[in-house]
Amino acid sequence: MATRDAFAGYCAELLSPLGPVRVKRMFGGHGIYVDDLFMAIVVGETLYLKVDAQTRPRFEAEGCAPFTYTAKGRGRVSLGYHAAPAEAMDSPALMRPWAALALQAALRARK
Repeated sequence: MATRDAFAGYCAELLSPLGPVRVKRMFGGHGIYVDDLFMAIVVGETLYLKVDAQTRPRFEAEGCAPFTYTAKGRGRVSLGYHAAPAEAMDSPALMRPWAALALQAALRARK
């Protein structure tokens, strides 16, 4: 678990330019909040950012895979999160535009 916690901490650093970041363990992974908005999940070694109808096409155009899981009796389920682009994982500056899209999607979902 220490390795997963370290990766979640690294993801929090990448997202920190957007505001105060809080990481919470959940469902074998981590949930990430920025300014108390739930906008990302970390599962294994992958950061998934919140998407919606407005932002999903940008993530899909970059080839970012959606987060899915198998639900008992329901098959594959997608929760509206896509993996961050690989190059965005290199620095907060490269992550910022993608994280901003996720934060916008989280704000719209809250309304």
